[in-house]
Parts: sequence; structure tokens; C-alpha cells
Amino acid sequence: MNSYKETKKHFRATKILATLGSASNDMDQISSLVEAGVNIFRMNFSHGTHEEHLLRIQMVREIEKARSIPIGILADMQGPKYRVGEVAEGTSLVEGASIQFDQTNKIGNSERLPLPHSEIFKALYPGARVLMDDGKLELIVKSLTDTTFVAEVKTGGAVSSRKGVNLPDIKLDTDALTEKDLIDLEFALNNGADWIALSFVQSVSDVLEAKVKIAGRAQLMAKIEKPAALDEIEDIINAADAIMIARGDLGVELDAAEVPAVQKKLIYQCRRVGKPVVVATQMLESMISSPTPTRAEATDVAGAVFDGADAVMLSAETAIGAYPVIAVETMARILISAETHIKTFPFDGPAPLTVEPSIYHAVAKAAVELAQTIEAKVIIAYSTSGNTAVRIARERPLIPLFVSTVELNIQRRLSILYGATTSCQSETDYEAALLLTKQMLQKADIVRKNDAIVVVAGFPFGLSGSTNSIRVEHI
Repeated sequence: MNSYKETKKHFRATKILATLGSASNDMDQISSLVEAGVNIFRMNFSHGTHEEHLLRIQMVREIEKARSIPIGILADMQGPKYRVGEVAEGTSLVEGASIQFDQTNKIGNSERLPLPHSEIFKALYPGARVLMDDGKLELIVKSLTDTTFVAEVKTGGAVSSRKGVNLPDIKLDTDALTEKDLIDLEFALNNGADWIALSFVQSVSDVLEAKVKIAGRAQLMAKIEKPAALDEIEDIINAADAIMIARGDLGVELDAAEVPAVQKKLIYQCRRVGKPVVVATQMLESMISSPTPTRAEATDVAGAVFDGADAVMLSAETAIGAYPVIAVETMARILISAETHIKTFPFDGPAPLTVEPSIYHAVAKAAVELAQTIEAKVIIAYSTSGNTAVRIARERPLIPLFVSTVELNIQRRLSILYGATTSCQSETDYEAALLLTKQMLQKADIVRKNDAIVVVAGFPFGLSGSTNSIRVEHI
């Protein structure tokens, strides 16, 4: 499957991950999203039925086949969600008042609220914060028993049934994959998901347990949305195949003032070890109901590019918003503008990385520096597993990266990777493979006669893990 033909029109290094939902639920709409610039689609298993998700997956695969370009699919697991139970209409919490929480099913009011999660009661302690409704309400635990606790309302307001609860100060003893998640996971794997997003990761053990269940059938993306995850972040990054900085819940449980610095640090840490990183949540939030973003949102999206993110994500903007295609087009324009700025002012872009004492990383870094020095038109990488592409992408090259691999599933997985445009070919001879790649690039009008290109490959050719060669070629 060859996506080179799309590159002249859509070349953009930073990828777009878009969520499908009721606003993007038919072939024409999904096809328009791809045309606008989506590289990989997210199926949000917090909403919708398996039948709805299957129909969307089938439509994506039909569009992929019709356009002859790889499109990734990410299945986002709901994870353990904590909510209050049923609450009487008109209930409000008053600042300074005390309120009891218990595990009963009785309808709640301003004096007591049902919280049917025993694991919370086991982990709480006096002084711990309890946040509700995305942090709009804040309470402090004052006293507790095995089945109840009393909290003081620090920030009050209206509360309604099933509102979410966040507990930023405690680490809960719970599995990252709930019973619902396990059913959803098997469904997603059986229907060809390329990536699995693991929600509410608290520790590296969550990632390792999930990878055992996935058993190599997809790549795992760990969502960083709990402050507890930051305590083991290096191990989590190393264990996962990619990271999503899910700023929604992270911004509720962490001081909002800290989120930008955490985002920047996580992007750098992921780049350093060659793990794709996605920045998500509220990127173009106003475009759920408006055809134009705020200037602050545009700056936020561009900031992710300046920091070096592999991809940025649209959530409700494309899932339930009024302007899903316009949101993608807008995001693509912002990304291209930021990338163009970096080409002119490189020091405004991602920070340079130190090189590990490894042939593979050294070859990747040298290839990027060589290509940019001689003003090559493209870098071509032959990669059986995709690892060579990841190593080159970590250097954030300022020129296009074309990756030739032998498997469609590798192409789909690389749809999240910065700068990677892929093709699929099974040539076992290096010269024959290179000739075919040159012809494809010429046909797509990406290179022309006498243009310089830099080729990265391994010998023996086609053997995974053998990247050891840089070669300068001319068309």
C-alpha cells in the first residue's frame, strides 16, 4: 500500500489523530476527514456499542483500500471510572459544610452522597482531596471508617447524578483494565486495531500487565492522566510503545499551572528513547460549536509542534462537534505553519538529543544531519520492523522521511510517527527495492532528475535489526 501519492498534497510531519463518533459516522464524512489530513482514527470505548465501533472500523478499512493509503486505528479503553451514584435533583454542596460519602445505593442529597467504589474507601486518609465534576468541586477528607468518610466542602456548587470523581492524592489498588475493558480489548484486537490506549495508568505494572494481554497483536499507548504515573514515568515510557499526554484528567488532578511544563518534559523524555508521543485533549475545544478556533488554541497546537510531539489529537471536535472536517483542516494548517516556522528558525523547534552509543541511533542521527547538510529532497528508510523509522523520526528531520516496509500492519502502526510516509514493497534485493522507490517518488512528483536523496538500510538487506548503512543517491 503506497501513500507516496498523497504526500505532495498533504505533506506534514506532525500527525493528526481524530476521534470518530456521531458527528463522523458515515463513509463520506470519514473520507472527508482523511482528505482533510487525518492519519489515524481513535475509537473511544467510553462511548458507543461494539456494533457502532465495528461499522466505523469497517468504513475506515474500506476508505484505506479505496485510497490505497495506510490508516491507523487506535482503540481507547475506558479504564476505571469513578462516579457518584444517583443524586436528588437540585442538590448543591455549600462551601464550609460537611458531607458524608457512603457505599449505599440510596439517592444522595446535600448531606450525603453515594460513592459505590470500595477501593476508594480503602485508600483514603484524612487530608486527602476529593474532586468532582472535572475539578469544579473540591472537598477535603476529615474522618473515615471502612464504609464511610466525611469531607469538608472547600469549593462548592451543584452536583448531579453520575458526576465523575478524581482523587489526585492517592494511588488506588485497582487493575488498569476493568472487566469491561477486557471485553473491549478482545473485540478491538479481533477487529484489527493497530494501537490500544490504556487509560489511567498509575504504574509500570499496569503497562506490563496490559502488554501480556495484548500479546503482540497491537502496540500499546499509555495515557498519562494520573499524577501517580509521573513517579514511574521513565519506566512507563520504556515499557510502553507510545505515550499519550491526556491533559484533561491530568489537568484536573495536577495544578493547571504545572501541565505545560509536564507536557514539555514528557515529550522530551519520549523523544530521547524513541517512543512516539501524542498530545491530547482540548486542543481545538471551541471548534465543537464554532467554525474557528481561539487564538490560544492555535498557539497550543503550535506549541506541541515546537516541543516535538509526534501527533496531536482531536476528541469531541470530530466525534460530536458541528465542524469535524473544518477542525481537521484547521489543525493541519496550524501544524504546517508551525513546521514551516521551524525550518526558518530551527532553534524554535525541538531540542537536540544526545546520541546513545549505538550503531542504530548513530546511523539515524548521521543520516538526518547529512541529508540536511546536502539539502537532500528526502530521506528513504528501509525498515522491516519500523524501528529504523522511529530512530530517524526522533531526530525530527526538517525534510520528508519515506519509509519502505514489507507489512501493511507496520505501515498502519507508523501512522502515528512524526514525519513518516510509508509504502509497502517486498523486494528482497536492495538495488531493485531502491529503483522501485525512486520510481514511486518520481511518479508522485516528490523528487526530480538530479535531486539528492539519502538512503538508510541494513545489510543483509531485509533483515530486521541490521540497520548499518547510509548512502547518498541521485535521481
